Parts: sequence; C-alpha cells; structure tokens
Amino acid sequence: MMTTKNQTEKKHPTHNIFYTTDKADSDKKNWNKTGVAWLNEETGSMNISLNLFGQKISLVVLKYQPRES
Repeated sequence: MMTTKNQTEKKHPTHNIFYTTDKADSDKKNWNKTGVAWLNEETGSMNISLNLFGQKISLVVLKYQPRES
C-alpha cells in the first residue's frame, strides 16, 4: 500500500537517548535510558521525547540556519 504525505503514518523511534552515571569502584559508566527520538526527513528536524527526573519533556531540534544580514 502506498502512502502519500497527507496520510498519517505511525512513526517509530529511530534513536534511543541515554545519560550516564559513574559506577562505584569502576571506570565504566551506568547507561540509563531516558528517552527516544525520531528523525523527520521532510523537514530535517528531530523530535525528542524524554522522561527525565519524573518529568515528560518533548523537544524539537531544528537545523541551524544563519540569519541573512
């Protein structure tokens, strides 16, 4: 089945997001999953969904575009 841009398609995460903490008596780190992210190929942006310290946070990352003078 073909889809068009007007049809809503379920997006699945393309990236996992982690923060690290020190392990006691070790040089290694604990990797703590805190969210997921999706790439939006049409706009070049990334949607991020975090669950950090009990707060659900949604972010959108846009490519930097310098202002014209």
